[in-house]
Amino acid sequence: MTLSINKLAHKFSKLPGVGSKTAMRYAYAVIGMSEAEVEEFCNALTDVKKNVKFCAECGNFTENDICELCQKRAKDVICVVTYPKDVVAMEKARSFGGVYHVLHGVISPLEGKGPSDIRIKELLSRLDGVKEVIIATNPDVEGEATAMYIARLIKPLGIKVSRIAQGISMGSDIEYADEMTLTRAIESRIEM
Repeated sequence: MTLSINKLAHKFSKLPGVGSKTAMRYAYAVIGMSEAEVEEFCNALTDVKKNVKFCAECGNFTENDICELCQKRAKDVICVVTYPKDVVAMEKARSFGGVYHVLHGVISPLEGKGPSDIRIKELLSRLDGVKEVIIATNPDVEGEATAMYIARLIKPLGIKVSRIAQGISMGSDIEYADEMTLTRAIESRIEM
């Protein structure tokens, strides 16, 4: 094995879900590409790193200051999710027509993450004119703790707070749920 192949495989292995065998397959695939294909691949990596940023309103990925969803949708219902990948999963279900708020994490005392480490303050600043906040954090201990914390802050303001329900099993991740499960979860949400 050459040093260059090992170095490339090592870089691929740092990606989530990529083990050493898969990383090596990726490295071999790059070797099999034409120079033009490799250059396009490198340009795509560079472009995404240079151009993609967080929406100033919701925290989702965008190439503009404000994402397309925040620009086009009514803002009276906000769905709170943990990460931008959760927005992608929710949008695949095509059952939610409001805007999102991405927390970029959850409250996790074991990891030293408290409420000030995620985008709760930004959520509270967006509540003017909001009728409902749907909390769609993962149904695990940290997601539930975060949901309860947010609900306790928002309910006294007279805003309806609901939680996605049926269909998402405890301990699973929203990004892996199928569209039908997410549709049922949104439609069967419960007030907190």
